[in-house]
Amino acid sequence: MSPTETLADPVDVMGRLLSFEGKQNPYPLYEQMRAHGPVVDVGGAHLFVTGHAECARALREPDLLSTDAAVQDGKLPGWREHASWVWLTRNMLFSNDPDHERYRRFFASAFSARSVETWRPMVERRAADTVEHVARLAAEGGPVDLVAEFSFRMAVGVIGELLGIPDEDHAAFRSGVGDITMTLEPIRDMGQLTAGDAAMERFAVYFHDLVARRRAQPANDLTSAFVKARDAAGELSETELVANLMLLLVAATEAPQDLLSNMVRLALEHPGEGERLRTDEKAAAGFVDETLRFEPAAQILNRVAARDLEFFGVKVAKGVPLTLLIAAGNRDPRRFGDPGVFDPARADNSPLTFSGGAHFCLGAALARMSAETVVPLLLRRLPGLRLAGPATFRDQIVQRGHGRLLVTAG
Repeated sequence: MSPTETLADPVDVMGRLLSFEGKQNPYPLYEQMRAHGPVVDVGGAHLFVTGHAECARALREPDLLSTDAAVQDGKLPGWREHASWVWLTRNMLFSNDPDHERYRRFFASAFSARSVETWRPMVERRAADTVEHVARLAAEGGPVDLVAEFSFRMAVGVIGELLGIPDEDHAAFRSGVGDITMTLEPIRDMGQLTAGDAAMERFAVYFHDLVARRRAQPANDLTSAFVKARDAAGELSETELVANLMLLLVAATEAPQDLLSNMVRLALEHPGEGERLRTDEKAAAGFVDETLRFEPAAQILNRVAARDLEFFGVKVAKGVPLTLLIAAGNRDPRRFGDPGVFDPARADNSPLTFSGGAHFCLGAALARMSAETVVPLLLRRLPGLRLAGPATFRDQIVQRGHGRLLVTAG
């Protein structure tokens, strides 16, 4: 920035970031925020964090709280009248210790590296079925919506089978998953929560029924295992079990869906890298990491100071919110060379997209396995795949991804 240029006001930058236009390409706005530094103090009332090291520390700092019920009481009056947030604050993502530790302990072993590896044959089968489904549609000659027919289908198929949700029920979850993730956006009008409230209430009815069915007739799925463990130890209430089952479905559908869509788009926009992904089995892991860094589905996370503290030289009072601009941290030039360049061969990559510390994503290994399996398979099966029009993004920034992504088989 030259001496004659003035810094954009951080609050104005954030306002533009929350506009529909800003959500289509937020990266120049992140750079405007970064111009103020890796930690941007807005009069002691709010902090925006743009640095990689600073975001990584915040994700691991026990005195920076996730948005649980107590935090929400201070920032969103009236939230208890809305089913979406009532249910969200009963799951591990929106809780703090001791509840978070209790939830995490209960569910974590099911997603161990050993468990995930045993699921590989299922993931490969789901990938093959999904790719053949796309190939059949593409053979008809018209454009195919990759989000609905590939990314969502693969993501919900994997987590749905693990949870014991019948295939015929999968499609009905799509709109509800989207409505629930909309409740995570900055709330300007409580009416934003209406669709998410209705979806969460529908999901709660479904999962209460699924729990009852698996209790009466156990099967070889995670829901049956969780019900058995809950009934044996009483570590979770029935409500907490249902809340976290809903979290597993939503989180393991929307974020992997967006990862898969972004991977395919980037492969088509960068044909050299796409060709390597198609032909070199060793290229998939790096391509996934770079997609997570360059085009993260999770762009923003929020924390609140539990006490007065100092954060990288900035004094933060108890109760002050911190907005972690994860996508900005992923492009921090202090951490990454040429951060605006998509480079799957990047060494020592460390995207922040799966969070960190106690809240590190339980399903990260499963999401990586799914992505490394299904995207190269799609590119090999349909080598002439092309984008059928400009790619646009949903009107979301916390969980950012494509609403539709039209492709043709070439």
